[in-house]
Amino acid sequence: MIQVGIIGGAGYTAGELIRILLNHPDAEIAFVQSSSNAGNLVDAVHRDLIGETSLTFEADPDLTKANVLFLCMGHGKSKEFIEKTGLPDSVKIIDLSHDFRLKAEGNDFVYGLPEINREVIRASNRVANPGCFATGIQLAVLPLAAAGLLKNELHVNAITGSTGAGQAPSKTSHFSWRNSNVSVYKAFQHQHLGEIRQSFTQLQNSFDFDINFVPVRGNHTRGIFASVYTDFEGTAEDAVKLYEDYYATHPFVFVTSENPDVKQVVNTNKAVLYLEKHGSKLLILSVTDNLLKGASGQAVQNMNLMFGLDEKSGLNLKPVSF
Repeated sequence: MIQVGIIGGAGYTAGELIRILLNHPDAEIAFVQSSSNAGNLVDAVHRDLIGETSLTFEADPDLTKANVLFLCMGHGKSKEFIEKTGLPDSVKIIDLSHDFRLKAEGNDFVYGLPEINREVIRASNRVANPGCFATGIQLAVLPLAAAGLLKNELHVNAITGSTGAGQAPSKTSHFSWRNSNVSVYKAFQHQHLGEIRQSFTQLQNSFDFDINFVPVRGNHTRGIFASVYTDFEGTAEDAVKLYEDYYATHPFVFVTSENPDVKQVVNTNKAVLYLEKHGSKLLILSVTDNLLKGASGQAVQNMNLMFGLDEKSGLNLKPVSF
């Protein structure tokens, strides 16, 4: 069994990781770290896990007990943790923060989007898990970039659930503000744009167009619905074939002929894509769960690849469709 350690265990992404890993056939949780909750039962914080686990949070766990560490801390904290902690070379790391997603000198983390880097992830010991918006948007566009068909700027409008803002309460995640409300934030300057552009350039070296991204806060708790459009010279049938061929060997991405909705993917590691041709424009709709394919589910998918397991191990999850 793979021995798993979770650092920063009190937030939404850690809670989803624990839920998945408790039922994973090839892994068990060695410890869950949280300084602020040390000594408390894990199910006292993650109330959905009542009756599922007797684990308690630890402030300073023995890191040598783990074969893999999931870092579920805030942005900037993972880098600080690695620099301060003497991690054994044998321990694999999957970081769910923004700290190591962008290539830079001295950064030996592999960008953990399996639909572009699966074989590299298999051979890696350190993986930077992609952002939630970045995952949904990239999956909507990767086949075009891989075929060298990005010929103009991209227009993206994507709405996300309140869990994308994390567990710590804020003005814009407070129920009485968020409910029955919609708002735009970080238009054209969202932090995920860097990793999105990095992947498109990886596949299509000539890509040098604007990504016009307008992120939207939704009045639901989880799920991302991204609408992307750009120029495409082929027919709708050409586009569908291109996408079906690209994702034929990727078990979590599905091209549908029916206009999708978020409930089809909530609580799963799936991404569902839908294509329409309008004049010279190709419209791609992409729906994902921001906490699963956009975070913890994808992190487990990466763990499976890193340890030579079936990519879908522990991730056969039913959507909450009603």
